[in-house]
Amino acid sequence: MDHKTPADFRPDFLWGAATSAYQVEGAWNEGGKGPSVQDARTNHPEGTTDFKVASDHYHRFEQDVELFAELGLKAYRLSIAWSRIVPDGDGPVNPEGIAFYHRLFDALLAHGIEPVLTVYHFDLPQALQDKGGWSSRDTIDAFERYCKVLFEEYGDKIKYWLTINEQNMMILHGAAIGTTAAGPGSGSGSENPKRELYRQNHHMMLAQARVTRLCHDMLQTAKIGPAPNISVVYPAGSHPDDVLAASDFNAIRNWLYLDMAVYGTYNPTAWAWMTAEGIAPEIAEGDLETLSAGRPDFLALNYYTTATVAAPLEGEAGAVEGGDQQLAVGERGVFRTVSNPHLARTEFGWEIDPVGFRSTLRDVHDRYRLPIMVTENGLGGYDTVEDGKVHDDYRVAYLSAHIEQMRLAVSDGVDVIGYHPWSAIDLISTHQGVSKRYGFIHVDREEFDLKDLGRLRKDSFFWYQQLIKSNGSA
Repeated sequence: MDHKTPADFRPDFLWGAATSAYQVEGAWNEGGKGPSVQDARTNHPEGTTDFKVASDHYHRFEQDVELFAELGLKAYRLSIAWSRIVPDGDGPVNPEGIAFYHRLFDALLAHGIEPVLTVYHFDLPQALQDKGGWSSRDTIDAFERYCKVLFEEYGDKIKYWLTINEQNMMILHGAAIGTTAAGPGSGSGSENPKRELYRQNHHMMLAQARVTRLCHDMLQTAKIGPAPNISVVYPAGSHPDDVLAASDFNAIRNWLYLDMAVYGTYNPTAWAWMTAEGIAPEIAEGDLETLSAGRPDFLALNYYTTATVAAPLEGEAGAVEGGDQQLAVGERGVFRTVSNPHLARTEFGWEIDPVGFRSTLRDVHDRYRLPIMVTENGLGGYDTVEDGKVHDDYRVAYLSAHIEQMRLAVSDGVDVIGYHPWSAIDLISTHQGVSKRYGFIHVDREEFDLKDLGRLRKDSFFWYQQLIKSNGSA
């Protein structure tokens, strides 16, 4: 559909940017913080750093917020580190952690920047992992208690709450993002590890539903929603088997999570697949009532690229995956991923598909008719500093193309309320350390050389600054 005059973004559109606590804060063992699964992780890809210092945002947040204000951000999507608030996950609350986030939120609000808060972004307290992690229903109770503390402390400062970041990626690609490791609660020692993962998935869904309802009970004007990674899945061709494979993978990757969040029910295609595979979770008494009671006010979604799949080959060995959540290769009896010849790729192998962004926004809005907030979208690259500048025209091109397609989605009738590129500032990538940079602001450090951790505005900083001033029409 062509639009001769694309629609304008709403006047109160939340132009923002995003980070997560464990990837940007550092200070992993300061201020009373307990270790998370990310702090305890030892299987970092060869040649990449850990998250213990990250971008040192914990010590430099005031400087960073000043830069965010100069950038012109209307909102800042961030996460809270659970183990900074409750060091062991379900024990005493840490007053130093509480105070830190009060200072951070106050600084943002003083500059007119709306905090958009993710309560859980890949960093389960290690103490809970040691007791079973999401395999234990006790973690559901611990999550609800933790969120109750957040609602009590910050409810007058936060209007937009996000429950769980990319739950679907934790289930489909937990090993790649550091949320699935050997030990209790990982599923690795289970007789059927995949069944254990979908048990964990069910528990996270219950936790999300309970916290969504709790937010509505405690904060009458707040809005809350899930934040999965959603991208449309294309069939490799017009053969009906390829179309069916794409439909199946859409159900497993996308609709399983959004159907549950919005309708409180399992997607029937995904449930049929889990049942056939012998990995369907046990539904305990009261679970269905809990799931149906937590309805979101909006949907957040993270988008980077699409997937293209074909029907599985006869006699294939089983499920395999690539190095990260955008490079899945196949699932036995369901699909196999193929390269899309119509799309360019980033330096890290991710296909670039702005039109797929428009299609994804349309599909999600058509299915659920809720406002959509884009909470991640961006390009990771090997940025270099030349004469005190970072010329990241490739990032500007990527974001420009996606924002253009987002505007066309708005013209199509999609209710998009905000856009938060990943990331506000350079941070530690989940897969490629600090070498894979996403930010508008450069951080002067390398994988194993912290240098001075100084901040530098990239060319994309000044481009986004002007785009925000024009409300997306520049």
